[in-house]
Amino acid sequence: MKPGASLLSDGRCTFCVWAPFADEVRVHIVAPIDRVIPLTKSTRGYHHGLVANVEPQSLYFYQLSGRPERPDPASRSQPRGVHGPSEIVDPEFLWRDESWPGIPLIDYVLYELHVGTFTREGTFDAIIPYLDGLKDLGITAIELMPVAQFPGDRNWGYDGAYPYAVQNSYGGAQGLKRLVEACHGHGLAVVLDVVYNHLGPEGNYLAEFGPYFTDRYRTLWGDAINFDGPHSDEVRRFFIDNAIFWVTEFHIDALRIDAIHGIFDFSARHILEELAAAVHERADQLNRRIHVIAESDLNDSRVIRSRDVGGYGLDAQWNDDFHHCIHTLLTDERAGYYSDFGEFQHLVKAFREGFVYSGQHSSYRLRGHGNPSAGVPRHRFVVFAQNHDQVGNRIKGDRLSALVSLEALKLAAGVVLLSPFIPLLFMGEEYRETAPFPYFVSHSDPDLVEAVRRGRKEEFASFQWTLNPPDPQAETTYLSAKLDHELARKDHHRILYEYYKDLIRVRKGLRALIYGGSDPMEISGFYRERTLILRRRHDLEEAVAIFHFSNTLSDFLLPLPAGSWAREIDSSESNWGGPGSTVPSEVISEGELSLRLNPYSIVLLRRNSECVA
Repeated sequence: MKPGASLLSDGRCTFCVWAPFADEVRVHIVAPIDRVIPLTKSTRGYHHGLVANVEPQSLYFYQLSGRPERPDPASRSQPRGVHGPSEIVDPEFLWRDESWPGIPLIDYVLYELHVGTFTREGTFDAIIPYLDGLKDLGITAIELMPVAQFPGDRNWGYDGAYPYAVQNSYGGAQGLKRLVEACHGHGLAVVLDVVYNHLGPEGNYLAEFGPYFTDRYRTLWGDAINFDGPHSDEVRRFFIDNAIFWVTEFHIDALRIDAIHGIFDFSARHILEELAAAVHERADQLNRRIHVIAESDLNDSRVIRSRDVGGYGLDAQWNDDFHHCIHTLLTDERAGYYSDFGEFQHLVKAFREGFVYSGQHSSYRLRGHGNPSAGVPRHRFVVFAQNHDQVGNRIKGDRLSALVSLEALKLAAGVVLLSPFIPLLFMGEEYRETAPFPYFVSHSDPDLVEAVRRGRKEEFASFQWTLNPPDPQAETTYLSAKLDHELARKDHHRILYEYYKDLIRVRKGLRALIYGGSDPMEISGFYRERTLILRRRHDLEEAVAIFHFSNTLSDFLLPLPAGSWAREIDSSESNWGGPGSTVPSEVISEGELSLRLNPYSIVLLRRNSECVA
């Protein structure tokens, strides 16, 4: 039986809850008619029952012997918040995306967004009118920050207390389904951020039902989830079933698993391996492409290596090293974890191998960090110049656009979008959004609010920032993060938007950039000039991208195969708000080419096909 309350077509409802130490569990239906029904205890600590005459939207609690009544750990809806009764949800939805096959991961161009701040309304339905614009930009997949029910109506989403319930203030289950269907209608995949390393502190009653948590390990957010101790089989099942729930009932195309470095499992088969295998098996059954993506700061290539060679078999993972390379080269920031970066050779290694730290000593961690990722296909790495963490975990939540010039922004965009990795944009970066993205919550416990405020200040200690962060509990902090989409039509914002659009167009049209065929990718780093050269070939296509990180005008002798080359992109062009291109629209190389490169610029050359040997 599936965990939670499952409404059947004949008006009956099954209830199933895991409470191994409870002698008796009752379901208390509080509305529309108050009644209490005892459940039957079966093997492995499950309590279940079949109840007749149950209406959709009925409200209920569970009563465990000797304890206060609590919401369902597998609740599908919490209309009155994390402390209120659970709601029975009618799963019926008239899907019209039956022929949707999903998208190959290599074709993903991700757009990460926060449902609450992407629009003024802060709902799933309010996102739908913007899908045409995202499609026009060239996005192929939107990534939703977590939508599992959290306290109050404003939160990043990582304080979710009910993994199966869709946030009520966003529009609930029906709203999410409408958004997913609309995305598929526009040819867009949907990635959902899920949190399997902890549950939020407020409204989290799982420990009262069973040993969902363990004190043998500790995360930054509290007790770790019990994935390898006594009774862990049922805990593992709870979260694996949750993953299957999202991809099946909501037609989600990929799961992004948050902070897997907070998932501890020393059993013979890691929970991530088991979960990925279950999702891939379900994808085969559904005849859809469904992917599992990890966020991790472990730099452990086992996560994305095949199970055949001892890996976990996930499809991709975020690569923070790539971000840190770009950020430090453009901003010169060296505090906190940025102290490990800032050398141009780091960016060259990121292009060549994926991870920068692959076992060598980290001065920030004061130990060796990571293992080698060389040989891992590049489409297994998700890269970015901005994301919710790297913006939101700054003391003011300031974006990269508040720190560097327009030319540097265009360079950062080009490095991400013309790379062979899976690119991710953070909402608004494509038009230089001015709203910050600070951390925000709406907890009801004053002690918890104070703990969050204190924790935010302590988190910034290593960066030596002297300012006070915005109050995470204040509604004004949340409102300050709301996007102003009208900016995309104005002045330099519009120019940057069109530039992003052209970069994505070229990425999609010039397949040598991301496919490369059987030919190796050639990476050349010129450290004195702070210039990286990327050369790729695919069938008859050949492209050379030049990323120039120097802040001065530089003369550069480029090794370039003989033949005729067309300038595909130059970020310095005046139509992109630059000082003007210094590279002719067509050049002839005899093995080397003399170029004059503008500060913080990219140039992309495409070999004319009739000249390809």
